[in-house]
Amino acid sequence: MREPISSYPRVRVQGDGRQVVSQAGAVLLLETVRKTDLDQAISAALVPWRKPRAVHDPGKILLDVAMAVALGGDCLADVAMLRCEPAVFGPVASDPTVSRLIDTLAASGGKALQAVRSARSEVRHRAWSLAGENAPDADGQVTVDLDGVLVIAHSDNQDAAATWKKTYGHHPLTAFVDHGPGGTGEAVATLLRPGNAGSNTAADHITTAQLALAQPPKRYRRGRQTLIRTDSAGGTHDFVSWLTKRGRWLSYSVGMTVTEAIHEHVLKVPASAWTPAVESDGEARDGAWVAELTGKLLNGWPKGMRLIVRRERPHPGAQLRITDADGMRITCFATNTTGRPIAALELRHRLRARTEDRIRNARATGLRNLPLHDTAQNRVWMEIVQIALDLLAWMPMLALTGRARLWEPRRLRFRLFSAAGQLVTTGRRRILRLARHWPWTDKITAALERLALLPDPG
Repeated sequence: MREPISSYPRVRVQGDGRQVVSQAGAVLLLETVRKTDLDQAISAALVPWRKPRAVHDPGKILLDVAMAVALGGDCLADVAMLRCEPAVFGPVASDPTVSRLIDTLAASGGKALQAVRSARSEVRHRAWSLAGENAPDADGQVTVDLDGVLVIAHSDNQDAAATWKKTYGHHPLTAFVDHGPGGTGEAVATLLRPGNAGSNTAADHITTAQLALAQPPKRYRRGRQTLIRTDSAGGTHDFVSWLTKRGRWLSYSVGMTVTEAIHEHVLKVPASAWTPAVESDGEARDGAWVAELTGKLLNGWPKGMRLIVRRERPHPGAQLRITDADGMRITCFATNTTGRPIAALELRHRLRARTEDRIRNARATGLRNLPLHDTAQNRVWMEIVQIALDLLAWMPMLALTGRARLWEPRRLRFRLFSAAGQLVTTGRRRILRLARHWPWTDKITAALERLALLPDPG
């Protein structure tokens, strides 16, 4: 009988290879850790939780798990991927040791998490300083986007509950620093909440904003150098009032629900008051206009709040809402920013849509599900996810150029981190030789050269 023909070449497989390193491209993350001093900062923060005569440093354990998550892992046991390569990642704790550390940190009552957050803030300052013009604060302002995300639970985790989308799980509130059109973004806060937590709970927005605002350097806590953006879930009296009280150093751009009063007011706006909306290139947007609403509509809201509305022709086939006016799609937001055209303010608010990309990346980096049972344990997991997302944002910011700086985690893993290598020892030096035929080897080596040029910490 004729042997069937396959589309793929047949190779003989043997399990006796030596000095072969999988995930060799992960050295990019390791060098990012070294240059930002992230490992030393977290180790110093977790000294109080290191037991006497412990073999493994708690900071190294936590960072190893974050490294595994950055490489695509979604549970504590995936740290085994690093344990298999001690020549690259060093000694990695066993699964029971990792689990015991998570339990210890979870039992600290939030003190361990606060220590890690303080360390992350310190390192973030250094990372931004190293990035120079590529840093998210290069234009003198930091933009923080708040948004909720649903995390499905596949088991009866603590505090898992039915969500507003009729699923089952948790409803964390997240905050990301926007890197702008030339970069990605950094996770600066997550607030773990039950699945039935409200979308517009002002207290949760305030707590998340406080956690997020503690991350950027302190110099951004004056002169309105920090912008908080949210969707309409943040458009509550309590949250806007809280933002207004910090108005000397904080700007906000908060989506608002189109109420019946706003709807009626829009119908009365004269045609001359509408200004064409603009796009990122500065060109006017055909079929979209913006206007500022004033008068009694602002009664009861904090002083200095401006209400800006956008109307646009819906796309063909789009279904209008009851709050839309005269066949036009209506959206609205509030801000305390003055001295800029309302079309520019509306564009600035609309760019918060990049948060959806950040959330998608977080789902692909450990936030697809919460792997632990207790809420306190999953809070530690959320902190690990944020460290992983920090690394995936800082490495491109410091080492990549051009379009590669925009690559999302999945593309970084497929093209850079998954590169294979051979570890060669010559004398006292160890050399990691990457596969010559791999199309992105040059990008990896060029990125490592850029990292090598950065000053060492200390």
